[in-house]
Amino acid sequence: MDTVGVVAEQAQLPQTPNHIFILSGQSNMAGRGGVSKHPHGHTHWDGLVPPECQPHPCILRLSATLNWEPAREPLHQDIDSRKVCGVGPGMSFANAVRDHLGGGCVGLVPCAVGGTAIKKWDRGQQLYENMLKRSKESMKSGGEIKALLWYQGESDTSTYHDAEAYKGNMERLIHNVREDLGLPCLPIIQVAIASGDGKYTEKVREAQLGMDLPNVACVDAKGLPLKDDNLHLTTQAQVTLGHMLADAFLTNFNAPPAKLEKQGSL
Repeated sequence: MDTVGVVAEQAQLPQTPNHIFILSGQSNMAGRGGVSKHPHGHTHWDGLVPPECQPHPCILRLSATLNWEPAREPLHQDIDSRKVCGVGPGMSFANAVRDHLGGGCVGLVPCAVGGTAIKKWDRGQQLYENMLKRSKESMKSGGEIKALLWYQGESDTSTYHDAEAYKGNMERLIHNVREDLGLPCLPIIQVAIASGDGKYTEKVREAQLGMDLPNVACVDAKGLPLKDDNLHLTTQAQVTLGHMLADAFLTNFNAPPAKLEKQGSL
C-alpha cells in the first residue's frame, strides 16, 4: 500500500480519547435545553446548537453500544432514551477544556437519566451498574478518567426524609464509584441544583454545597435561567453551566496526579 493509502486508512480508524469525563445525574445533565411541549402534547427539541456546543474533531462520546464516536448534541439521546433530550452542559464543557489538557482528545461518557432520585444510583441498582460498566469500558482504549460531573437532586426535594438523607447518599455514591473504578482520588464536580420537584430544594442544596470530601468541588446553578417549567435549564443556561464546570475542573483538578493526591478538601 502506498503512503497516501496508509494515511487515508489511518484517517478512517476511530479515534480514542485521552481525557475522559463521566456525565451523570438526571435530566438537567442529560439536557433539556431547547426541548418544548406542543399544545397537542408532542415534545420535541428545536435542534438549535449554540456555537459553544458545536462538534469538534477531538471531542468524542461513548455511545449506548459502547463505541467511541464524534460527540454532538443531544449527547444523551441514546442514554436517556425515554425522554426527548436537548442541549446539556457536556459539549460546552468539553469545548472549554479541550485546549487546556496538554493535547489529545476529550471523551464524554453520558450516563444521566431524567427523573431519577439518588437512591436509584445506589450500588447494585441498574443506573449505577450501567454507569460503572460504561466508565470501565471507556478506559479500555487507554484513556484516563479525569472527573465525574454530577447534576442530580431535583427528584430528592419532595419529602423531608429524602432531602435529609441526600448528603449521606451522595457521600456513599462518591465512595462507591471511586472504590469500584479503582480511582480513590477521582475528582467529582457536582452541581448544586437550581430547582426541584418539591419544597425541600434548599435542604438538598445545603447538602451539596456543604459536601466536605477530598477532591470534591461544587458549582452552583442557582440563578441560571430556567425554562417555563421552572425545573430545567434553558439552552443558554446549559452553555453557562458547561463553562462553570470547566472552570471548576481547570482550577481545582487540571494538575499532575501526585498533586491531586496531596490536596485536601476544596
